[in-house]
Amino acid sequence: MEILYRSLIMFIVLFLIVKILGKKQIKNLTMYDYVLSITIGSIAADSIISLDTPLMDGLLALIIFAIIGYLTSLLTYQNYPIEQIMDGEPLILFENNNFIYANLDKAKISVAKVLENCRLKGCFDINDLDCAILEPSGDISILLKGNSQPLTSNDLKNNMQKNSKKQTLNHNLIVDGTLDIEELKKAKKTKQWLNKYLRDHKLTMMDITLLSIDKNNKVTVLKK
Repeated sequence: MEILYRSLIMFIVLFLIVKILGKKQIKNLTMYDYVLSITIGSIAADSIISLDTPLMDGLLALIIFAIIGYLTSLLTYQNYPIEQIMDGEPLILFENNNFIYANLDKAKISVAKVLENCRLKGCFDINDLDCAILEPSGDISILLKGNSQPLTSNDLKNNMQKNSKKQTLNHNLIVDGTLDIEELKKAKKTKQWLNKYLRDHKLTMMDITLLSIDKNNKVTVLKK
């Protein structure tokens, strides 16, 4: 009965805290928001289950963290420097037709993960990518090159056939210096072909960030 009573009280308090702090999707949480949410949840769970802990102590801790979160929101709402400190700054992961390894290392994100996010956003060819940015929320935003951006109604009216472009799935044979055998098979290429290509271009796999090939056998290489 005690646990039921505590659960109801905590549910009501957490509901009020969420209403006060505002709504935000989980995928849009910054690191600070995530830590604050985990802490508040842990306090609530401990206050419900640990019967030796006075309920008022748990409620007081929840209220304190709720106040901290609310004050932080007010500080960052119209103060960009503080917001940068609390939430972090965007990081450019890809620009000028190559990956920025310093920022990849800083964010602890692999090239493969960036490529995965690009595919999820409809970019299957690295040659179509103009810029990729890691947002403070952890999401990766991408900007396609001008001729690869989605067509507008005006484009369709002016010259539909000229501007339209059908995307195809490229095969990423080497990612971060590692050969993907399955992708090599899907591209209907052999190790002998790959080794010859590397020799002809005076490359080793360790020199390569990404080596991909499209259905027309056009090879794209991004060096480290």
